Amino acid sequence: MSKWVAGNKFLLLENGEAFFPRVFECIAAAEQEVLLETFILFEDKVGLALQQALLTAARRGVQIDITIDGYGSPDLSPAFILALTQAGVRVHVFDPSPRLWGLRTNLFRRMHRKIVVIDGHRAFVGGINYSADHLADFGPEAKQDYAVEMEGPLVAEVHQFVRAQLLLGQQPPAPGNRLTRLLKRRPGAASSPAAPAPAAAGPSDALFVTRDNVDHRSDIERHYRIAIRGARRRIIIANAYFFPGYRLLRQLRKAARRGVDVRLILQGEPDMPIVKIAAGLLYHHLLGAGVKVYEYHERPLHGKVALTDDEWSTVGSSNLDPLSLSLNLEANVLIKDSAFNQHLGERLEQLMQNSCTQIRASDVAETGLWANLRSFFVFHLLRRYPAWFGWLPAHTPRLTLAEKLLGQTEVDTKVSHVNEGRVS
Repeated sequence: MSKWVAGNKFLLLENGEAFFPRVFECIAAAEQEVLLETFILFEDKVGLALQQALLTAARRGVQIDITIDGYGSPDLSPAFILALTQAGVRVHVFDPSPRLWGLRTNLFRRMHRKIVVIDGHRAFVGGINYSADHLADFGPEAKQDYAVEMEGPLVAEVHQFVRAQLLLGQQPPAPGNRLTRLLKRRPGAASSPAAPAPAAAGPSDALFVTRDNVDHRSDIERHYRIAIRGARRRIIIANAYFFPGYRLLRQLRKAARRGVDVRLILQGEPDMPIVKIAAGLLYHHLLGAGVKVYEYHERPLHGKVALTDDEWSTVGSSNLDPLSLSLNLEANVLIKDSAFNQHLGERLEQLMQNSCTQIRASDVAETGLWANLRSFFVFHLLRRYPAWFGWLPAHTPRLTLAEKLLGQTEVDTKVSHVNEGRVS
């Protein structure tokens, strides 16, 4: 397990209104390098603003690599991509698969991370994609979401990780498909400018945690369980897609039964109806143990944040559902900082008070044969699904630059990069 790193500073960024201007400002100030990973990049006003920021930086000599997911970002035009590649931006697509009868076929194992690293000294991690639906003026379907900006020594780990993913994608298949073996075989092969480790910038201890399909299959879920198990006063989890495994659900129920104030903020107006149906199947078990459930109704909830007691917090890309916990490539940052914990807690408290409906036991009271049968099947599904989903094949990492694919058929979906596959 990774070690906590001291000396970091974190800023909570809520929704696109806070996130996009800050990221674009930092790209504009970049001197050497911009590394960016995102699940979704749409060719709307946000995507075009990002494109312009990247073009401006590239034209003054900044080295830029961006990685997008082939399922999440399928419809970028050739003109959009060519403008970037002709300016020197290296665009990579994770698992770019051809459509079948007009439908996207790469349903599982998506690259769901959202990371930006600027000059090796500043990083962003969270759940916000580059699309206009993260802005309030998008309308009722605008998403509620979170990210963090970080400075300090942990940025070096995030920087090394993203560079390693680019290296991994460029390698031929290796026995065991182990990133560590690839790095040993070609140390320092990623062609990015080296940056000295950032100095201490703040009071936060922090940990960068990822999930992949090889060496870190359950790291994010495990850290959630550790935090829940150690909680003594409060747990607040705001998560867009909530259908966790049996062990995590059991820890939440046990925490509530020992007197911890456990509160879940879940979707009340989901972007996909199945999300609410799946979470609703768990309400009876959660409420019966004393867990408090709040449904957020103002707009679709897309956040993936949590806190326990007065110090521990997490912000990232990982949902608490089968896709994020068993298939997708994810990244979260864990933070030990009382001031950050307090600020995140205040924002979530405001959400619960002003924009949520608390679900009562009377709202989901059920008896009879159907309720008992459903409980039985849900219980066993939660126990078994991590293993079942793990049987699905993982991809062999491979990376191709965009300009090598432009000009081939289906150019709108083939920009370049096959890494390891995942969903969100």
